[in-house]
Amino acid sequence: MNCLFCQIVNKTIKATICFEDEQVLAFEDINPQAPHHVLIVPKEHISTLNELNESNKTIIGHMTWVGSQLAKSLEIEEKGYRLVMNCNKGAGQTVFHLHMHLLGGRTLHWPPG
Repeated sequence: MNCLFCQIVNKTIKATICFEDEQVLAFEDINPQAPHHVLIVPKEHISTLNELNESNKTIIGHMTWVGSQLAKSLEIEEKGYRLVMNCNKGAGQTVFHLHMHLLGGRTLHWPPG
């Protein structure tokens, strides 16, 4: 498969891994937009939020939980952090494998862009 994130999940492309379990892999973004920028991806290839179904809908809750645990391990849970998911090109999705951004370590402004 040509999916960049599937290749990272399969470890054919190297990444700095922050967390892994049977459902997800979390790794540092190669183009960080904050001092802490981690991507949380399901190991199952799901292109966008629109492709969630009955059998995989719980992955979003697990990804969110992993994000909160990573925020604690990065010691940014009290100062604040952001969990973001983009759906399709118009929203900024550039890799079409479902993923969640964990951003923190600086003041994050609103609206984001």
